[in-house]
Amino acid sequence: MRKNVAGGSGTKQTTISAILKRDLRNSACKTISQWFYENAIQFNATRSSKYNQMFEDVARHGPGFKPPSYHEVRETFLKEEMKEVEHKLELFKDEWKDVGCTIMSDGWTDKKRRSLCNFLVNSPRGTVFLESKDTSKFSKTAEKVFEMLDAIVEKVGEENVVQIVTDNASAYKAAGHLLMEKRKHLFWTPCAAHCMDLMLEDLEKHLKVHKTTISKGRKITNFIYVRSMLIAMMKEFTEGKELIRPAVTRFATSYLTLSSLSENRGQLMTMFSSDKWRKSNFANIQEGKRVQGIVLDGRFWANVTNCLRATLPLIKVLRLVDSDENPAMPFLYLELTQAKEKIKKNFNNVEKR
Repeated sequence: MRKNVAGGSGTKQTTISAILKRDLRNSACKTISQWFYENAIQFNATRSSKYNQMFEDVARHGPGFKPPSYHEVRETFLKEEMKEVEHKLELFKDEWKDVGCTIMSDGWTDKKRRSLCNFLVNSPRGTVFLESKDTSKFSKTAEKVFEMLDAIVEKVGEENVVQIVTDNASAYKAAGHLLMEKRKHLFWTPCAAHCMDLMLEDLEKHLKVHKTTISKGRKITNFIYVRSMLIAMMKEFTEGKELIRPAVTRFATSYLTLSSLSENRGQLMTMFSSDKWRKSNFANIQEGKRVQGIVLDGRFWANVTNCLRATLPLIKVLRLVDSDENPAMPFLYLELTQAKEKIKKNFNNVEKR
């Protein structure tokens, strides 16, 4: 009987302790969440490996932990972190001397419409950011680009550089050849992803059916996506699916959007034939009538299919070369060959149409 009483008392004590811990955790989680909300911190910060480690370190300290002050975060620990990063960078630099490295440039435009160029260095240990240059301050002639690339090679050390990778724009291409003339043992290599994007651009630019079909596809998506009521109507018919698919490059996005339109062809045709569409104000405006005509035109969908037959194999290769998961170069030539064979097969080996 005593055992039962003792056992019951122990169970009760455990339950009370669990409830207290749960309440304490809820209170702490609420405070932490409020800190996220008040400071507009992105929720995916909780997925950082340091997020859990931070709380484990605080728990090991125990009660009375004093969090870092503004000055400590801004000065003390920032300087320590910079020293640690510099130490890690030295390990990369040592490897560059042993096995060589690749310099990669990545041009982009920021929210202020400034043209920037990031320079990164890749080696078997990994990729590190080297520096960023504001290229909006000078005209991107071959000579100016050459001077910029040459300075980067000098900074890394010519003896350490195996190749430099840039996009395939004419100025960078010419600058790459100038660089190889000056520095005989390194190579300039065009970015594979940019080359793939140029292929897609050429298809849109030089094939009338591609240009026209993409233009019509944009008319459909632009008409829908600037009107919230139409977006809601579309999602009702597509069961929440989107028509626009962002991709790694502009031209891949155009063709992936065509792919999405093709996948939702039936739903779109049903929508533009429905009573809900006919009763809406959008059905009576000229733009609405034009878009309805495109969606219900069988020739448009036939052209979409032909465009996708020519481009989806290339987009598959583009995704491969733009992926950070595995080095793409060992597979690139095989994938390109397979893409060409797939395109030929899609058109029954007919070279021209």
